[in-house]
Amino acid sequence: MKSKVTESTFASYLLMATAVLLLQSCADKKQKVAKEIGKSALVTKANDIIPFFQHWNLILGDGSNVGQATNYENKDFFYTVEDDNGDWVVFKSPNAGNTHGTSNNTRTELAQLKKWTPMMEAKMNATLKVMNVSTTGDARVASTYSVVIGQIHSADGHENEPLKIFYKKFPGHTKGSVFWNYEINTQGDDNSGRWDYSYPIWGYDFSVVGNDENTFPPEPEDGIELGEELSYEVVVRDGVMHLKFMSDGHETKTFTKNLIESEYGEASDMPGQVKNLFAAIGQDGVEQKNAYAGQGLFFKLGTYNQTNGKDPKVNKVWCSGAETHGGNLQKQYADGNYAEVWFKSASITIPDNAISNAGYFQANDGLSTKTVYPSEVIPFMDKFKILLGDGTNEDNLVHFEHKEFFYTVIDGTRRWVVYKTPNSGITSKNSSNTRTELHEKREWTPEEGGNLTGTCKVMQVSVSGDSRVAASYSVVVGQIHGGEGHENEPLKIFYKKFPGHTKGSVFWNYEINTAGDDNSGRWDYSTAVWGNDMSVVSSSKNEYPEEPLDGIELGEEFSYEVNVYKGIMYLTFISEGHETKTFTKNLIASEYINKSDLPSQVKKLFVPIGQDGTERATAYKGELGYFKQGAYNQTNGKSPDTNMVWCAGAEIYGGDIALQYENGCYTEVWFREASVGPGIPPKK
Repeated sequence: MKSKVTESTFASYLLMATAVLLLQSCADKKQKVAKEIGKSALVTKANDIIPFFQHWNLILGDGSNVGQATNYENKDFFYTVEDDNGDWVVFKSPNAGNTHGTSNNTRTELAQLKKWTPMMEAKMNATLKVMNVSTTGDARVASTYSVVIGQIHSADGHENEPLKIFYKKFPGHTKGSVFWNYEINTQGDDNSGRWDYSYPIWGYDFSVVGNDENTFPPEPEDGIELGEELSYEVVVRDGVMHLKFMSDGHETKTFTKNLIESEYGEASDMPGQVKNLFAAIGQDGVEQKNAYAGQGLFFKLGTYNQTNGKDPKVNKVWCSGAETHGGNLQKQYADGNYAEVWFKSASITIPDNAISNAGYFQANDGLSTKTVYPSEVIPFMDKFKILLGDGTNEDNLVHFEHKEFFYTVIDGTRRWVVYKTPNSGITSKNSSNTRTELHEKREWTPEEGGNLTGTCKVMQVSVSGDSRVAASYSVVVGQIHGGEGHENEPLKIFYKKFPGHTKGSVFWNYEINTAGDDNSGRWDYSTAVWGNDMSVVSSSKNEYPEEPLDGIELGEEFSYEVNVYKGIMYLTFISEGHETKTFTKNLIASEYINKSDLPSQVKKLFVPIGQDGTERATAYKGELGYFKQGAYNQTNGKSPDTNMVWCAGAEIYGGDIALQYENGCYTEVWFREASVGPGIPPKK
């Protein structure tokens, strides 16, 4: 007997079926959501994409060493993303922030926990795409607009880098260049002469730069675009580095480089590229004959931003002059002043006999905040005392610094001692001018003699003053000062640059040792080294004479030697790209004993202000003197109406040192080398 389904029963069945379907649909949606949540959870950490983070420490763009990055992320520097091509690990770092070791450059970068020698077998490979390089910088600077995406770094000796793999793209270009650099392992203890040789892969090498700050070379035809994938493989075995670079649509490139036998062991081996790029800034070293043999090496991988905010006048290879917004991270990220690299895959093979690299991290973690004293850079500080720009004295300069006046900096290649002083502050009893200047403890007569050398660059002279006044816009970087009698100065070495000029002048002055007891008639005779002498001034306060053709720029190195031997002063001045100049001056027999002996320069400059004295026939014979070195600011706030040679009428902001520094009313001189000792027989 067939059952009979009523309309009401059918409606009930239909309602029940619909409910089941709805419940199933909800369950399916919940399951789908759960799967999506699970998928998201799987890719939230970098080690789920590239499972090798147990082999590295991670250094972030704020300078911190976070250790091994397993199950770690930082939304500012190190995190994961997904696009149509899969999951990626992001390494991101601004133009400015705290950094690691002795570098000017920030990084979000892995550093290998173990080190190995070139004779072992080690391997690293990676697939990546560069998503951003800085949008600002100076196109003349080789490192601007670039990022290092892989390295081999030395953990020993000079801690140099036998491999850096770069990506670089100029603003407005679609395509950028990929190249790799080899840095020499410099011979000897002084690493300041180290340099890189650069090999192009796709596009240009490192040395291709702009003609001026905002002019770029042509776009490379075979370059790599932002967001375009590329891969590299680095293998070191039996002392040789093997490199392979691949990218779809581009020719695969391979290279080899011997890491244990140098090809740069003689000065004559320096390539033309290096002469053009590095020798011009004084980096002209030679390499150890066995290069990196026996040294501990380790891999690095990530984003090592090569664009920084350092002034290019400090170093025209490594100091980019880019926007840093005062180190504000979010402002840099907002307007493109950062580097960002995405890695899709990477691997590392470590030799079984590799050893711990802990020593490198112990030496370099937090190094940017560690104090390096001037006496550690120039070790003759025990032979000097110092007068600072606030009028305070310090007699013991070993392990001494003052952050406003006397300290050290690193410019990416060298440590320098900084001497800095404002236009107005407290100074010595006989001077109107502030100084941060060394004062030799030993005193000697011209007959006994002495020798002082210095390699320096002037980074700042006052931007205010009166251009009719000879001392305006100038600084003394070395002296011989009298220690008895009139306490005059047989030598002052000056640097002077007028506002708006690119090049300044270097000159030296001899001040007479005035005859008689009245010293008010004393004067200087000035001799040009490069550019003009002291007497070249303007006829009005805010107009300037012609810029010297053979002058020295701010930030350009020059060296001097002052050698006093048996009463004769021998001066030598050297600067790359400029003629070497030498001078002699008798310090024990005067050429200015009669009024008729006054040079025309002195009649022009000093006689109008009543300084027209004559000199003792024996000049400085038998009188004690001493060396001084540093920054003796010649630009002061005194009214030119008082003295049209020495009173500069500059802005002093009521003596507020911070305001003077903020507004360019100060002088700053950096020294990287200097020596002091007895006089030596001159070379014939």
